[in-house]
Amino acid sequence: MTFNNKQLMIYGANGYTGELISKEAVDKGFKPILAGRNQLAIEKLAKELDLEFRVFSLDFKNEIETNLKDIHLVIHCAGPFSATAEPMMLACIESKTHYTDITGEIGVFELAQSLNEQANKSGIVICPGVGFDVVPTDCLASMLKEKMPDATHLALGFDSGSSMSPGTAKTSIEGVASGGRVRKSGKITQVPLAYKERKINFGDGEKNAVTIPWGDVSTAFHSTGIPNVEVYIPMSPKGVKNMRKMNWFRWLVKFKFVQNKMKKQVGKTAKGPDESQRDKLKTYLWGEVTNDAGDKVVGRIETCNGYQLTYLAAVEIAKFLFENDVDGGAYTPSKLIDNQLVYRFEGSKELVVES
Repeated sequence: MTFNNKQLMIYGANGYTGELISKEAVDKGFKPILAGRNQLAIEKLAKELDLEFRVFSLDFKNEIETNLKDIHLVIHCAGPFSATAEPMMLACIESKTHYTDITGEIGVFELAQSLNEQANKSGIVICPGVGFDVVPTDCLASMLKEKMPDATHLALGFDSGSSMSPGTAKTSIEGVASGGRVRKSGKITQVPLAYKERKINFGDGEKNAVTIPWGDVSTAFHSTGIPNVEVYIPMSPKGVKNMRKMNWFRWLVKFKFVQNKMKKQVGKTAKGPDESQRDKLKTYLWGEVTNDAGDKVVGRIETCNGYQLTYLAAVEIAKFLFENDVDGGAYTPSKLIDNQLVYRFEGSKELVVES
């Protein structure tokens, strides 16, 4: 599938999630150009899928722009996005290439919003977070805002039960160094790791849960305007206790050599779920909005496994941007398409609301 002789590029296609997205794109009729910095891995996958490939790093702006000049849209899959998103976004603005990625990093979402005017002038869409968890929780947040237009507080959470891919595991190490994040009165605020703990029924029974510095702290605000946002995942009391102990050692993880050593280790041990595991795993999403009067609305959605949802959503959003003219600017998934986007994916069940 092409658009005005332009193509889809998947950068970081040889990674765990990049490969899943590449195969899904082919299944949906695209003939994407696979790209990345690892020539052997990229070339191997390209031959397997009978696709064109390009090899370039993100170290030189001109090199990126040259490789994007005939590309309509790039799906950026090469993390950690804290290091790779900015050069790719800026190159996309110059080459007039739509940008999407699969990050969950707060800083990347805020970076995208800061580039809104530049993207608008260039006529391109910048939409990070086109996978899990942002797509389903972003949709859920938007739905709950519709149920309670005067909501002032939003809590979101997910229970995936899935193992981490190497890329996600490496990103989580950087998250430890940065500490916790919540949004208070419209501003992203640093807090200790395991800042809050509560009991939550995500949809598969009540569990102990704890706050994490996840991307929705940024995206949910831009999608709903709700000024106070927290994100939770299930964690045992023992796990929460251990996480809180890490607050004493966060300073150590800030050193690059410590991070690099930890990343090297998880790179050897972390593996995303295989196809049979992905087919069995479900993801449970929970959200709660409250207003100043103390009224509350709770909503839950069940979806397929997070990695499966990621490759489905990344390609669905790519298809949308190939088929529709969209004003340039920075978007969240629910703002780019709508809050019903989550229902386009097999395994997603209707919103269940209680108040």
